[in-house]
Amino acid sequence: MYKLYYLPDACSLASQVVLRKLEQDFELVNIQDINNFAALNPVATVPVLLDEDLTLREGAAVIIYLLEKHKSHMLPSEPMARSVAIRDIMFANATMHPAYSRLFFIANTSATVEAKQAMFDSAAQSITALWAVVEDQLQDQAFLGGNKVSAADIMLTVYSRWAASFPVNITLGGKTSQMIEAVLAQPSFQQSLDAERQQAAA
Repeated sequence: MYKLYYLPDACSLASQVVLRKLEQDFELVNIQDINNFAALNPVATVPVLLDEDLTLREGAAVIIYLLEKHKSHMLPSEPMARSVAIRDIMFANATMHPAYSRLFFIANTSATVEAKQAMFDSAAQSITALWAVVEDQLQDQAFLGGNKVSAADIMLTVYSRWAASFPVNITLGGKTSQMIEAVLAQPSFQQSLDAERQQAAA
């Protein structure tokens, strides 16, 4: 059985959703409840996935590993479709995720309120531009993976929820908003949110 180390509402939520969509058994461990997480991951970030003797970190690596091991439409076997799926996962992980992470960095700076808001506004503009790329990809399909939810859709939906914690105005296109709403409504996503809430309440 897998063991997934997470933080509530962090990017590790995407790995949990993927595990549930793949119908895999796993133990969910909040890193706030353990003493020496750095022994598992020297950079102390989530997610970390344990699969017997294998320890994996970095969200994209965890998700691709799971999709390689458990065949799914989320990682097609046809070379071109597979390359597109991996490209979208990497866009989410290496482009959109850092753009949203900038909001957390700004919130923790010691700048004046006015300077901090200017930084927030700049970051929001950059994020909005990235969502425009997503909107363009969704013009002829419901999800980045076509007519079924992809791993990248799940990752992007997780990140989209973070904006509510900051004084930013991020604009999403109509197709993008529909995609996010559809992903949020997935049983695997709701079950993952519920699992994190239950652990927090325990």
